[in-house]
Amino acid sequence: MTAVQGQVRARTLGELLQTPEYAGRTPFDGRVRLVHDEVRENLTRKLRGGEDLFPGVIGYDETVIPQLTNALLARQNFILLGLRGQAKSRILRAITGLLDEFVPVIDGVDMPDDPLNPIGAEGRHLLEVHGLELPIRWLPRDARYVEKLATPDVTVADLIGDVDPIKAARLGTSLGDTRSMHFGLLPRANRGIFAVNELADLAPKVQVALFNILQEGDVQIKGYPIRLELDVMLVFSANPEDYTARGKIVTPLKDRIGSEIRTHYPTDVRQGMEITAQEAVRDTGVIVPDFMAELIEEIAFQAREDGRVDKMSGVSQRLPISLMEVASANAERRSLTQGDHPVVRVSDVYAGLPAITGKMELEYEGELKGADTVARDVIRKAAGAVYARQLGSADTRELEKWFEDGNVFRFPQSGDAAGAMKATRQVPGLTDLAVTVAGSNDDAVRVAAAEFILEGLYGRKKLSRAEETYAAPEPETRQQRGGRWN
Repeated sequence: MTAVQGQVRARTLGELLQTPEYAGRTPFDGRVRLVHDEVRENLTRKLRGGEDLFPGVIGYDETVIPQLTNALLARQNFILLGLRGQAKSRILRAITGLLDEFVPVIDGVDMPDDPLNPIGAEGRHLLEVHGLELPIRWLPRDARYVEKLATPDVTVADLIGDVDPIKAARLGTSLGDTRSMHFGLLPRANRGIFAVNELADLAPKVQVALFNILQEGDVQIKGYPIRLELDVMLVFSANPEDYTARGKIVTPLKDRIGSEIRTHYPTDVRQGMEITAQEAVRDTGVIVPDFMAELIEEIAFQAREDGRVDKMSGVSQRLPISLMEVASANAERRSLTQGDHPVVRVSDVYAGLPAITGKMELEYEGELKGADTVARDVIRKAAGAVYARQLGSADTRELEKWFEDGNVFRFPQSGDAAGAMKATRQVPGLTDLAVTVAGSNDDAVRVAAAEFILEGLYGRKKLSRAEETYAAPEPETRQQRGGRWN
């Protein structure tokens, strides 16, 4: 026996048969516990215990997860269909949590094989030769997940395998013997989960090989019929844009996929903020006030609604995640040179424009205006939307009148927070409103709140903005609003 993570594990088939779980079993007894059954049993146990089925997957409790649970309970293979940045790969990888912690496999073979009921010729041969002394090893659940990103150049040999003449000569077998095969990714995923990302990009003949080996249990390698009755849960992901554009899923394979589950972006800003907070790398002590976190998330929501952004490509959840990281880095850089607490401000969001422009595919109109212009306009709209939710009823008439009288305010970007806060006092009502929004005694947070308020008024077209300078709205904007300051 050998110890595996504190538990004693059998090293041979004879030792395995002495354990309570395998007592009474015999080689080739035909009692096979399939991967689909294993996942179903563990899923059932978690459901009864009220456990979190897919930790880290946020926003799908009422939509994707119930459909996914049904597919797993029904022992189905499935496909996740959704735009980029919708946690498809995370969900597929999370299914490994429904596998047993360890399973025994025959040691010394390329394809993980059941010690009692091997499907490979090499495994069967070793069992006949060694009997109860058959060496086994314990495969952890993470090693039972195999993932392949589909590209047009993927071949049947990559996924299934190919005949190895040298191996056949060494073993003294024919080329049609499975012992002469060099196994691809799918056989190496036996007794586990095989995931194919972007399924539509696979060539049709490769897709045919997938459904053939899973449904009929055989496949032809270089003209030789080879039977491999694999025990694999097959899961896919695909992007609707590519589903029919770049490639196509062949009808027989589509017909054999049990469930088609559609993913989606977060349905509300708070949900998105939770995802971004979980995924963004922020371990540098940078403070992100709630109103700034909401602004960063709202930018993604506004981009998804903007007519200049391609809806088919979508706006990935990676946009707010990347923007949060870059804005935090800019705040940290400012604090290192000025000595204040690092607090994310609106100016840091503008410094994060590269994290926005690279995440949006633009329509023709957007291309004409340019990615930077579209991104800045999206920030403006987002600031207006967040301001309306948080301060929509605030009385800012005195503040707006001050700008209407021709005053201009350049928001301080250098110096300490105390000095910047002092500068905001020249704008009537701004300091008091900033204190209310900040909810903190930290001058750095209050400065961030003051800049957010001015940006929000700019977003609602009550002010104009040029770099860090705020002023009265442009004449045409006032005319559109009928000269009313509300």
